Amino acid sequence: MPIAPNFTSILSKDWEINFKQCMPNEYLKYTDLCNILQLTAAEHSEIGGISFSDMQKFDQAWVLSRMRVEISELPKWKDIVTVKTWINTLENSRSVRALEMYVNGNKIVGSETFWAVFNTKTRRPEALALPYEHFNLYPENKATHKTFSKINLNNDTEIVFEKTVALSDLDIVNHVNNVKYLEWCLDFVNVELILNRKIESFEMNFLKELSLKDKVVIHENLTSDAMIFSITKEDKMCFALQLNLK
Repeated sequence: MPIAPNFTSILSKDWEINFKQCMPNEYLKYTDLCNILQLTAAEHSEIGGISFSDMQKFDQAWVLSRMRVEISELPKWKDIVTVKTWINTLENSRSVRALEMYVNGNKIVGSETFWAVFNTKTRRPEALALPYEHFNLYPENKATHKTFSKINLNNDTEIVFEKTVALSDLDIVNHVNNVKYLEWCLDFVNVELILNRKIESFEMNFLKELSLKDKVVIHENLTSDAMIFSITKEDKMCFALQLNLK
């Protein structure tokens, strides 16, 4: 797809929160928050000529490597949210994208995301084959108070679940969709922490892709101010999540 006539280097898009996206308390699910942010990023790449369809001509796709989300408030059912997104850095095979969510002009969510170009045949990273110089970059315009941090993984973990990857876990790139990892882990968080909106921020690190019928183990590690989950396959780390609580 060529660059759209309405392309701008900063995209602003409105979304209405529907009932399927909400928890029993009528607030947006954390997983659907991530979905909305990533759909906005996808739309920006679409109008900018570097979408999944454009990249598939070269057997390429964007894959999420890291994501940090800071939340001051969650939107509710029927809220109209505005998501703004722009690119901080883009070079060769890597890009950092910023996203912010607003309700009635008030910022409620900030997110920093790290993306890599991935060859869907070789399953390896490589330089972006499409031109991207028309995107203005905003390296100083940060959406979060803190940047990516190292998730402190150690051996003091408890196995909370074992599962086999199902077809419903996969996305168009034919691997486990990144939001699925978050969903799997949040199912083992105390319900009251979720419904009372006690998650202040969270960070995800995607290390190795998972495919259909892979057998994985979900681990949990609790600290005084955070909950850390990890997912392994054959004892190799595939994913890490840190939930920071209010």
